[in-house]
Amino acid sequence: MDIDPIRRNKKPRLLLESERERLDEFIDSIHYSARYSDDAFEYRHVQLPKNMLKKIPQDYFDSAKGTLKLLWEEEWRALGITQSLGWEHYEVHEPEPHILLFKSVILQLKPTQPPNIFADLSLCFS
Repeated sequence: MDIDPIRRNKKPRLLLESERERLDEFIDSIHYSARYSDDAFEYRHVQLPKNMLKKIPQDYFDSAKGTLKLLWEEEWRALGITQSLGWEHYEVHEPEPHILLFKSVILQLKPTQPPNIFADLSLCFS
């Protein structure tokens, strides 16, 4: 499930200070879902206040779909979304364009086998 580069800005478009200030009133009303997962990713959705969409600059939107583009981390953080490192905006819920879908890779650590402390004892008793 790779990110389609056509669905996002070519590079992060940072907000101007005046644009950022218009969003401040909405920051405390951003809702974060509980996390859920499959074998590869952890997911969550972030629900922006509907009125907040009217204050976001138009070049953050996909004009064909009427939804936000897929946002770079710098862009979604500039909107006031706060999450730990590693989250990627991968989809917008089109029926409800104020809901942004995020994913984060689940690190699959291979279990390590503890050292066999008895392996060399046989040498002591030969």
